[in-house]
Amino acid sequence: MLNKTVMMGRLTDNPELRETATGVKVCTFSVAVERDYKVNGERKADFFNIVAWRGTAELICKYFKKGKPIILEGHFENRSYIGNDGNKRYVTELIVDQVNFAGDSAKKNEPPMPEPPPEPHAGQASPTPDAAPPTDGRDFAEMTANSDDLPF
Repeated sequence: MLNKTVMMGRLTDNPELRETATGVKVCTFSVAVERDYKVNGERKADFFNIVAWRGTAELICKYFKKGKPIILEGHFENRSYIGNDGNKRYVTELIVDQVNFAGDSAKKNEPPMPEPPPEPHAGQASPTPDAAPPTDGRDFAEMTANSDDLPF
């Protein structure tokens, strides 16, 4: 069966980093994802509970804050627990497999683009020492193989 989700949204609060009893880092937060359509001129949003583990948890808590855009890839899991009122509660959470920067965060955390090579001045030929010489397409040898020997 397939359980794979990719979503892009904004954090609704700062992510919370905790440790389990065995010292494993876990980060929890929620993301608001706008729907593709408008209702009465406004976009509705869906809110998802998110859980990230280990290094991914630390990365999210270090680089993402409330309101920042985020791209998440993961899978949904259901769990249940007994609330303070004694009732059984059910929760569906996205367990993060991969995280990516989006929007302004992506631009701030990406390495700078390399500078393009300088343009040659007018009348100056651009050097191409490693470039292949131009061809007119007629310099291929005639094929002598039997068509039954070809893999296609």
